[in-house]
Parts: sequence; structure tokens; C-alpha cells
Amino acid sequence: MSEEKEIQAAEASETVEEVKAEAVEDETEENVEVQQLKPQRKGQRRRKIETVEPVESEWKEQVVQIRRVTKVVKGGKKLSFRAIVIVGNKKGQVGMGVAKAAEVIVAIQKAVADGRKNLITVPIFKTTIPHMITGRSGAGSVVLKPASQGTGVIAGGAVRAVLELSGIENILSKSLGSKSPLNAANATLNALKSLRTFKDVAAQRGISMKQLLG
Repeated sequence: MSEEKEIQAAEASETVEEVKAEAVEDETEENVEVQQLKPQRKGQRRRKIETVEPVESEWKEQVVQIRRVTKVVKGGKKLSFRAIVIVGNKKGQVGMGVAKAAEVIVAIQKAVADGRKNLITVPIFKTTIPHMITGRSGAGSVVLKPASQGTGVIAGGAVRAVLELSGIENILSKSLGSKSPLNAANATLNALKSLRTFKDVAAQRGISMKQLLG
């Protein structure tokens, strides 16, 4: 009898261990299922964030010079920054702005706003200018000559910035006299402002375009 009891006890212990093992397997399968479901639930709750790309403006700005200037006032000197900025759309409109402020960024912003207020229209003839012209400002002068296709913008400094942002692609230039960027930019704008189209000259002379270009 004792042997039968021992056999029954051994069988009972084996069955208990099997039940425990099955229970552990069930728990691990449930955990795996839960782990697999969690990312899916998180993924369902996520919302797509739509990014809106900023619209590029047709106006381009180029800083020509930033200079620290001082003003003598009662009690000492007041330091500030002067910015010269050229503004243009490369489609025949260009302008220059000059502004002062205590910070560089503020001075540039004010100069850009000032440049947009002082825009001029440039008559462009086949990617160049209609005729030779000389512009003057202070002690400086700039000579502009039309050029053939493929020449490019032969200029430097403030003169180049004005010509490129106005939309001229082929031109020859020479800066004379003062080397100040402010005088060079003003002289270039003065020359571009003085340009006349063939249509205006023909109307002024009272002849047709054929007779003018004859």
C-alpha cells in the first residue's frame, strides 16, 4: 500500500508541475500579445503633423556694408550700427536702403524696409542695358556699358549687388573716384534711373522704331 501511495503522490506532483508549466506558457503568450498590441495602439493614437513650407518671397536682399558709427551727444558718445542693404526682385526693380540702430539685426531690418520704399524700375534690353550711361554720387562715378550674351556681370562690390538684383545678366562697369560702397551704390542707381528705352527716344524725336534702329 505504501508503494501505491508513493506512486500516486509522484503522479500528482508531475501533474501539478505540468499545470504550472502550462500556466507559465499561457502568461508568456499573453505578455507577448500585449507587447505586440501596444505599439499598434500607440500607432493608432498618433496623429500626422502636416508641415507647411514657407512661401519664398520674390524679393531678395543683400547686405553691402555694416559699419559701427558714433554720435557725439551731451555726456559722451552714442554707439550704433549703420547697414546698407540692396533690395531687388531680379525682374527690373531694385532699391537701396540705409538705416541705423543700436543692434545689427534691427539696422538690417530697417534698411530692408527703407529699400522697398525707394524702388526704381530698370529698362532691361535683352539681358543688358539699352545704351552706355554714367552715374554720379558725391565724389564717385560709375560707368555702365551694354555687353553681349555670355559676358556676365563684370562688376564688384556694391555695383555688382545692384546690377544682379535688378535682373541684368550681361554688363560691363567701371567704378571711378570714391571707393565708398554707399557712393558706388548711389551712383549705380543714378545711372540705371537715367536709362531710356528705344521707344521713349523714338517718341521724343517723333519717329518710328524702324527709323530709329534703321
